[in-house]
This record gives sequence, structure tokens and C-alpha cells, in this order.
Amino acid sequence: MFRTALRNVSAHKARLLMTVLAVMLGVAFVSGTLVFTNSLSDALQKQSAKGFDHVDVAVTPQWREAEGDKVGEYRELTRDLVDDSAKVPGAERAIGVVEGFTALAGKDGKLLGNGFQSQGGNYWGADDPRYPLADGRAPKGEGEILIDSETAERAGYEVGDTVRMSVDGPVMEPEITGIFTTDDGNVAAGGSLTLFDTASAQKLFGKAGTFDEIDVKAKDGVSDTALEAQLKKALPSDAVETTTGTRLADDQAEAIASSMSGIKQGLLVFAGIALFVGTFIIANTFTMLVAQRTKELALMRAVGASRRQVTRSVLIEAFVVGAVAAVAGLLAGVGIGAGLRSLMGTLDAPMPDGPLVVTPGTVASAFVVGILVTMLAAWLPGRRAAKIPPVAAMSAVHATATTKSLVLRNTLGALFSAAGVAVVLAATTMSGSDGQAPMGLGAVLLIIGVFILTPLLSRPLIAAAAPVLRVFGVAGKLARQNSVRNPRRTAATASALMIGLTLITGMTVMAGSLQHSIDKMAASAVEADYMVSMANGRPLSPDVEKKLKGAGDVTATSPLRNAEARIDGRSEYLTGVNGGTIGELTEFPVLGGAFEVGGARVVVDEDTATSYGWKAGSAFTVAYADGEKQKLTVSGVYQPNELMSGIMIDTATLAPHQSETADMMVMVKTAGGTSDAAKESLEKALGTNPAIKVQDKQDLSNEIAKMFTLMLNMVYGLLAMAVIVAVLGVINTLAMSVFERSQEIGMLRAIGLDRKGIKRMVRLESLVISLFGGVLGIGLGVFFGWAAGELVGTSMATYELVLPWARMGIFLLLAALVGVLAALWPARRAARLNMLQAIKAE
Repeated sequence: MFRTALRNVSAHKARLLMTVLAVMLGVAFVSGTLVFTNSLSDALQKQSAKGFDHVDVAVTPQWREAEGDKVGEYRELTRDLVDDSAKVPGAERAIGVVEGFTALAGKDGKLLGNGFQSQGGNYWGADDPRYPLADGRAPKGEGEILIDSETAERAGYEVGDTVRMSVDGPVMEPEITGIFTTDDGNVAAGGSLTLFDTASAQKLFGKAGTFDEIDVKAKDGVSDTALEAQLKKALPSDAVETTTGTRLADDQAEAIASSMSGIKQGLLVFAGIALFVGTFIIANTFTMLVAQRTKELALMRAVGASRRQVTRSVLIEAFVVGAVAAVAGLLAGVGIGAGLRSLMGTLDAPMPDGPLVVTPGTVASAFVVGILVTMLAAWLPGRRAAKIPPVAAMSAVHATATTKSLVLRNTLGALFSAAGVAVVLAATTMSGSDGQAPMGLGAVLLIIGVFILTPLLSRPLIAAAAPVLRVFGVAGKLARQNSVRNPRRTAATASALMIGLTLITGMTVMAGSLQHSIDKMAASAVEADYMVSMANGRPLSPDVEKKLKGAGDVTATSPLRNAEARIDGRSEYLTGVNGGTIGELTEFPVLGGAFEVGGARVVVDEDTATSYGWKAGSAFTVAYADGEKQKLTVSGVYQPNELMSGIMIDTATLAPHQSETADMMVMVKTAGGTSDAAKESLEKALGTNPAIKVQDKQDLSNEIAKMFTLMLNMVYGLLAMAVIVAVLGVINTLAMSVFERSQEIGMLRAIGLDRKGIKRMVRLESLVISLFGGVLGIGLGVFFGWAAGELVGTSMATYELVLPWARMGIFLLLAALVGVLAALWPARRAARLNMLQAIKAE
């Protein structure tokens, strides 16, 4: 039986090629994902480990929890604590670390960093062991900086150059006094690092006299655990926490592995989709191969082979096919992993140096996935073949599906579909993340149900195309009949394309609806012409608003400033605004009272008012971060949106209670409205700062649209694998169908149907099957897009379903194109059959 199975594989190499390709693509995707993520994770972990070479113990400030009217805060790390750390017996040195955002511009005026964080820090003393100087000297004062060697090389900067940069908004133009080398993983990944002297760094980052961390290096022969024990005795336990460098490196490695896990799981989901689609091809291929060998298998049964042996011979064929596909897929996956690394470099996201990592787990996964998927898909056709009675098979009586099996299949499909629809509809009534898991479960159940019902659905849907097919005469009529002759095969072929188009359509519907809803939200509440913010989302200096007030034809400005406070023992964030102008810059629906902000009068969003039982005229006491208390009055209750919400208070009332003031955004209104000239005027007023964004509503919308477009393009690219596999499935089905119908095609040729008619018949059959899958996929995609939107709509008041008719039309044309392309080779092969040999074929 084993030799027979191997001979069958050898005899059907061409027919099994499509199956090998389908499995190989899925395995390559899985292997490529594992190679890429493992290589990236390994390189980042090694790079981050180097960053802890100068740290044996890190001392960090302890968090003091909020109590009563006191706001939670971190303890301060002072210079005295740095000195105390350096004095412990096992310490060689202690360095006070200051960190913050620093936007450094290139010579072209654009922000450096290649999309990664642009960081700033302090250079400790005259010789900082963390950052060896490659050229120049240490900085002195705010007018001097150091930059890392990789950034200097990328931007073309040298010692003595003057650069444009910003910490919190206003532009600075310091001189580069030195260039240093670093093992910082952020720099290796394309970021930039700018260093100031310690006093300047503390001042610029708003940390006067304090540090973010104290890094302590142990003397030779002193372990990090022994040093940590000494530091715990020397430093106040209620103010600081200590962590060994080994633990920091392990935590960092764990964090990197965790972040890679998310990427890995996302990519593996799409690989799983491709493999799932591939199972239809495998099942189709083996079903047809077994059907063509019915007499052969029956003869084997007649001479003594048992059912198990027949099934086993089919599974052995599947094992060989899966093993070949797994080897090819693994090799292709290594190439995909290397290609993804190179692609990241071309997309301004360079990876740290490191080898490609092909783990035993990756190799095992490739073989397990390739062989297991192939054997599972081939098991049912093999089992079905073994159940055919030898006498029936040898007398050419085909074992058609019984009425009982069809009723069972349709009943099962109806139950799965009904359960899926019910679970999805139930999920739409839930809120936020609570409905995500039920939504996913319902989607899986519905897709399985529709797949089971596809043979039943194929007849009426394909029959609907009959009027169009009649235009093509006999070829069209035959194409329709061939499409429904074997509903199960047609269903399996169409389902492969259906799954890919379901996901693509659903994502497109969701993205388009969200984009429309965000546009609507911005237009409905924001009356400001421009929103000014930092490029990385960090706070702005209050000086930014002062400069904007004096710019051109600016008529009104207001900052949006966050401040933590306590109300009735609960933490709340206050939003500081300019009470005199906020009414001109926003237009929120007022549900009660008036939208008036000033002095002790505030406005509160509907949710906050409901949680505290407030209404217009209610009074409450707020405890600010500095410990001071004040009685405030609710002048009005408004309906919030995702852009703005909470308790709005006048900045004049809030500022005296803030030790540091910083704005998240500044809203601006100009006399002439939005225009290129007005935008340019505002940018010039801010010193043409690369770290600051000046955006109107359309810019904001376009930025969000760009994010959705990028996400959609990634999904389209990943799902393209499933579509390619679906194309292979259509080709495979048609090619083997042509082989099966060789005698029939010969007879058609003999009675007068020419070669063009044969080609047209096969092409139309392929077109009908592909469009059938396309219609099902787009229909399911619209349903899932609507359902997911209903879930989103529970937290987004402006959400509105928008159907992308143009794109759905393109998807349907894509399905048609798949059918046309897939039929090229089978149609040509059918037309070239010798009619006499075909008629004699068994």
C-alpha cells in the first residue's frame, strides 16, 4: 500500500502541483513570520542588554498613592540621593539620569528620528561612561549639545554646526560641541539622542534639581544583589525603589518578547487564513483524484485491501505532498523573513544588526503545519473513497450524496449560521471590548455555517446568472450546468475566494465608516480653524499660545491643558481652557444651563455630571495637586465627543495651583478662516518648528485617513496571500474538472462545438464560480462591517455606516478577474484535447 501511494504521487505530479503551491504559500507565511519576529526580537534584546552594561542597580522614585484630597505623585530623586548612592561601600560611581523629548531637525528642516522617538538626556560630568565621545567636548549651558554618531551621520552634522531643535515648542539653535557613540536600542532602530549638561537638561525638561533615575555601578568583585542590599540600607525605603541591572535586562527582554508576540500573532492570523483557504484546494484535489481512481481503489478492495488501508494510502499521499510543501515553504519562509528585515530598512525603520534566527521551533512548526493541514484536508476524501462498495465502483455506479447526508449537511449549516447571526447580533448590543470576543465567535460560526450551506446556495445564485449566460449560446448554457453539476466542488472552490473577500470587504466598510464618523465629529464640535500640537503628542510650552496670539489675523486662542485633581476622594482630570474664547472655538450641544467658563464657573460633560449627580447650578469642592481646595459651580452640562470631554475650567483659575504648566493643544481662530497664507503665518510665528504641527480640520482628517489607509493596505497585502491561494484553487478545480470531462469535451467537439466554444465554456464556468464566491464574500463582509460598526457606535456617538459602493464594485470585478485568469490554462488545455482520444478515454 505504501509503494502504491508513492506511485500515485509520482503519477499525478502535475495535478498535485497546485496543492503543493497552496500549502507552500501558507507554510512560507508562517515560517517567514517566525523567522522575522524571532530575528527582530533577538537583535533588540541583545541591543538592549548592551544598554545596561553601565548599570548594576537602578534607583527609581517611588509612587505615592492618592489619598483623600491628595493627588498621587512620584517622590523626588535629589542630588543628595545621588551622592548617598555613590557613597555606599560597594559602589564605584552613581549617575543621575534626566530624560525627556527633544525634537532635532535635519538640514532640510524636517524632524529627525525616522518615525521613532527623538530623545534627550543629560551628559554626566566631564566624562560620562555611558556615552563615550567620538569627537569634540562635553556641553556647557543650554546653547551647547551632543548628538549621537548615527544621527550625525544620517543628517550630515559635524562638531561646530548649529542645529534647530525644540523641547516643548519654542525653537532653540544650539551648537554641537561633540558627537558620542551609544548602544541605545532606540538610536539603533532609527531614533535620535541629544544630550545637554545636567543642569540644562533638568531645566529644559521641567525637572529642576531632580532626576528620573540613579544608575549605580558596582566595584569589581561586588555583585549587583550585594550592591542593591547596601543601597536599600542607605536610602529611604519610602522614597525610592531599587532594581538590579540583571533584572532590568530581563524585564526589557520580556517586554520586547511581549511586543513581538503581538506582531507575531497578527501575522500568524493571516497565515492561518491562507492555510484555511488552502484546505479547500487540498480537499478538492484529493476528492477529484480519488474519484478518478474509484475503479482502481475498488479493485484493491476486491483483492483484499481493507477500508483502513485504502484510507491510509490516501493519507500517505497527503503526507508526501505535505512534506514536500513544508520543505519548500520553510526555505521560502527564511527568504520572506530576510526580505521583511530589508523592507523595514527601506521604510525608514531600520533594525539593529543581528543574524537571521531560524529556531528548531520554526522548523518544527513548518513541518507540523504543512503535513498536518494536508493530511487533515485529505482524510475526508480518503474515508469517503474507502466506504464505496467495490461492486458499485467497478460497475461505474457513482456513489452520489444520499438524501440523508444532504439533509444533515443543510440542517447543520442552518444551525451554525443561525447561531452565528444570533451571537453577532447579541454582541452589537454590548459595549466596547465586552463585545469583541462574542463578535469574533459569531463571525466564525457564521462563516462555517455559510460554508456548509454553500452547495445549497450555489444552485439559486448561479441560476440567477442564466439570463446573462444565454447570451453566449450553447457555451453559456453548458457553463451554468457544469457549475452546478457538482455543488460540493463548486462550493469548496468558491468558499476559498469568499473568505478573503469577506475580510477585505468588512475591513473596508469599517475603515470608511470610521473615517466619515471622525470627520463628522470634528465638524460638529470644533469651530477653531487650526489645532496646534507637538508632533509626538507631548505637551506644549505655554509660550506657544503667547506667540500664536500675536500672529497675523488671529482672533481667538485657547489652550487645552490637563490637570489632575480630587473630587469627593476620586481622581479626576480637569481641562484648562481660555474661558473668554472657548465658546468661539467649540460648539458643543448644551444639555442644561449655559456654556460659560470663568472664575469658579465650570462646564461638565454629561457622563461626569451623571456620575456625580450634578446639574446646572450644582456646587462641588475640588482639591488641586498643590493641596489647595476651591468651591466650583456647574454653569452648564454639555454633550462630549472623543476629541474633548470632562470638566472644563478657566486656565486663570487653574494655573495658580500648577507647579508646571503645559498645554496638550492650542486651538486657534483666524479672521479670514483657513487658507495656505494663514497656516504659513502661524508656522512662521512659531519659528517654522519641525516639532510642532499646525493642522486645520481637513489636515486632521487626512492624518487619520492616512492611518486607516496604511492599515487597510497592510491588510490587503496580507490577505493577498489568501486570494492567491484561492486563484490556485480555481485553476486546480477547473484543470481537474477538464480532465474528468475529457470524454464529454471530445463528444462536444465531435458534434460541432469548436475550440473557441470549448474555451468560452470553461472560462464562463470559472467566471460564474468566482463571482458566486465574490457575491457571498461581499455580502458577509458588509454584514460583519455593519455589526462591528454597531459595536463601535456604542462608544462613538457620531458613528454612521457608510458603504463603499465603488470599492465593493472593484472587489466584485477582482473576483471576476480571478475567474478569467484562473481559466486561461484549463481552457487552453480543454480546447487542445484530441477529440478521438478524448472520446476513447475512460
